[in-house]
Amino acid sequence: MSGFWARQRWWLGRVIALPFQLLLFAIIAFFLVRLIPGDPVLAVTGNQVSPEEYLAVKHRLGLDGSPITQLFNYLGRLVQGDLGESLISGRSVFDDIRTRLPATVELAAMSLLVSSILVFAVSVLIMFRPRNIISRAAVAFSRTAGSIPEFAVAIVFIFIFYAKLNWLPAPLGRLTPGSPTPVVVTHFPFLDALLTGDPAIIGSMLAHLVMPVAALVISISAVLLRLLNSQVEVEMQKPATRFRISTGAGIGTVILSVYRRALPGTVTMAGALFGNLIGSAVVLEGLFSFGGMGQYLVKAVQSADLTAMQGFLIVAAALSLVIFLLVDIVNMMLDPRRRPGVGAKP
Repeated sequence: MSGFWARQRWWLGRVIALPFQLLLFAIIAFFLVRLIPGDPVLAVTGNQVSPEEYLAVKHRLGLDGSPITQLFNYLGRLVQGDLGESLISGRSVFDDIRTRLPATVELAAMSLLVSSILVFAVSVLIMFRPRNIISRAAVAFSRTAGSIPEFAVAIVFIFIFYAKLNWLPAPLGRLTPGSPTPVVVTHFPFLDALLTGDPAIIGSMLAHLVMPVAALVISISAVLLRLLNSQVEVEMQKPATRFRISTGAGIGTVILSVYRRALPGTVTMAGALFGNLIGSAVVLEGLFSFGGMGQYLVKAVQSADLTAMQGFLIVAAALSLVIFLLVDIVNMMLDPRRRPGVGAKP
């Protein structure tokens, strides 16, 4: 058993730590949302309420008792997978998030996938054709890393491609008004559209995704490209790369060797950016009327719906922790020297 643990602890340890990390974040989220101004009792009852009615509603919402008592009650439900009920609508927070979050995650994941493919392709072009006009433009673009807000890009896209040129549809949802709605199977809108097999639905949804996905891709590609380029330049000068080139290794072997050693830093950054993409997607969903987690979170904050806000933060934290776990596993598969207990060679 000890031998098995020694061989597998590079990923098992991270899996075991996940519930404890999530528990710690749940405690932080519990107190954090209570710092937000607003009284959920008044949001439910209105300002005209007697002291007796106020206390009765407060008890019904589970907001009476000390904060510690409320915390333990919340954690007790959480370990059973219960995120509670919305203080305003009375609906299950888990059900609300389950139907809305996949759309937000899908938008972020599509943007990260497109960005990763473009960054890798452009990076290879820069490696072999550094004086190419595209390579030079890409290098110049990478220097803008972190300075391009996605919502500003999205607004420019709407103004140019919808308002002026009318090349893309109005930012009024994921489908053109009047289009048939795909049957909900997975709650991932584009995946459900693909499962319908209807070209009209797929085409309409793709057209509506162009601007938000492009805005997110532009906002993160500069960061990824700059990091990957710098890592590739370093690895190209390493003795291992020079040795492979001098021995006549094929171009594919050289590229594989260089990128296997250069990618871990970029993969880590991509994992960190995915959390930012979720937040950015929430903003863009409101701008493009997509109706995912953006609208849900805004309503929760406006109405001081503590349970809904806590549920969103917990799910977002769980998603981020899983992403970072996958990032660690991918990096340690790319470079086994990163595994615990393995000394990195110079």
